[in-house]
Amino acid sequence: MLAIRMQRNGRSHYPMYRIVVQESQRHPLSGRVVALVGNYNPTTKALTMDKKLVEKYLSNGAQPSSRVALILKKNGVKLPKWYKEATVKKVAAKHADKLRKNQPKEAAPAEAAGEEPAETATEVPAETATETPAESAE
Repeated sequence: MLAIRMQRNGRSHYPMYRIVVQESQRHPLSGRVVALVGNYNPTTKALTMDKKLVEKYLSNGAQPSSRVALILKKNGVKLPKWYKEATVKKVAAKHADKLRKNQPKEAAPAEAAGEEPAETATEVPAETATETPAESAE
């Protein structure tokens, strides 16, 4: 079975890809390529591609990789009916209840809310003031 995939070349930290038609069992870097159908530079988003050759291989059953299928779709190549888009997996957090966004909101201080602060317990009312020794002697 044939696959249309990207084969990396270019220098380190500056990738460039060849879009190649290759046997699906072979490693992309093996060098055994059926046809070179285009080039893609991800840093500049530059693409050169032979659309007729790509459509020919797609009509003969070549399976595009998910990334190549996105690039082909953006550039107006019609994908066959049998092609199924890759499903995007949703990853759930292991301990979602421990995430900060799932924690209950803390009570805001009264000053921040614009309210008057409540009376504190340190204030002593005048009626319960303790007697001084001079007053008790009288």
